[in-house]
Parts: sequence; structure tokens; C-alpha cells
Amino acid sequence: MARSQPPITTEIQRQQWLDQEDAWMRDTVRSFGWAVQSVLADGCWGSPSCSCGRPRGVSPPFAYTIGLFGFGHPELLIYGMHDDSAAGVLNELGERVRRGHMLVPGELQTFDNWPHRIHLFPFRDDGDLPVLISAQRFYERRQDDPVPALQCVWDDRWGRFPWEPGYDPPPGLQPLPQSFGRA
Repeated sequence: MARSQPPITTEIQRQQWLDQEDAWMRDTVRSFGWAVQSVLADGCWGSPSCSCGRPRGVSPPFAYTIGLFGFGHPELLIYGMHDDSAAGVLNELGERVRRGHMLVPGELQTFDNWPHRIHLFPFRDDGDLPVLISAQRFYERRQDDPVPALQCVWDDRWGRFPWEPGYDPPPGLQPLPQSFGRA
């Protein structure tokens, strides 16, 4: 379900919107075990020859879980995917966690119904620009004590990861671990 923030012009409207978000998040986590928060990209993240007419993006799309920490597991974060694809990957990994599998950094994840592989890296959301805002809010965590998280880094259609020569997607679409939002 797509959720968008309405225009907010007063402090009361802001608080009402946050109250509704908190209720939705609490109910979703209670019902399903976790929620997936998607953040849309700014600008175009297509190939360099894309003709959409939008300026090149600065911030790539990303999505993350909220609720896996309640299972005693770090939250999961993935960059560079359309929100439906990101939710599918994060939900599949969430189901693995629900079944008792502890995902750990360095472990390669494969999928039966998705052609890509994922490497997991520790992600600490304590930079000047927080990334996992809704998760930090949900767990009432501070910048100096953020919710633990793992960044999921996926390979391209040729099986190459962003740190390997010839990686295909546009530079910056999938920031290397800990490079996004750092001052």
C-alpha cells in the first residue's frame, strides 16, 4: 500500500500525521511481525541514456524493515530497488528471520524466485543524516544508540557486486555500506 504524507502547514497537522504513522506502524508490526518502509528516490536513476527528462538523482531509493529488532535481529536495509522489489526481498529475508535463521554479515543470501544474490554488511545509523528514521522512532532510539541494522547489497544481472569491476547499475544507486548519509 502506498502511503504519502499530506501537505503539513501547522504543528498540529504534523503531530496528527505522526500519530497516524505511529498507529499504522504499531498495527502492522503487531499483525505481521515487521513493516517495510520505502523511501522514494529523487530524480532519475535510470541508465545514463534515459530520456525521462528528470535531472540525475542524488539520493537513491531505499527500503528497510521495522520490527525485526523485536525478534532479536538487526533491521534490514536495501538501496537501489523499486519499492515492490525491495519489499519482496526484505519480506523473504524477514520470513527467514521469523523461522529462526540469524542473518549475519558476510553471509551470502540466495533466493529461489529471484536471480540476484545479496551480501550483508553491518550498518550503523548514527550519521548526521539518519536513514532508518521510522525504525529509530518506533524503538525510541537516539542517534548515539541506533537500532542495529544490516545493509543488503545485491549483485547486478551479471552477478557482479558494486565493488567489482564492470558493475552495471548507475554509480551511487547502491551506495557501498556506510557511504550514504555520512558527513
